[in-house]
Amino acid sequence: MGTEDIVECLRHLGIEDEKCIQAGKYKKVGQNEELLGFLRKCRCTLMDEMHESQRKVDCMDLMIHRLEKNS
Repeated sequence: MGTEDIVECLRHLGIEDEKCIQAGKYKKVGQNEELLGFLRKCRCTLMDEMHESQRKVDCMDLMIHRLEKNS
């Protein structure tokens, strides 16, 4: 995967431009360990966001269930 591919993919995922550029620099100069660390951190952030969204969906499901039960 090339530098431009990595930057474009990160942008598509909604990662801030500044961070995308930094990731591209890591790739360009061969700092693969730094790039991997960066990508792992981004993954953790995305997982946290996903879990937060799941909690919101669970709450919504609970409200729907309670309203249906009381109807």
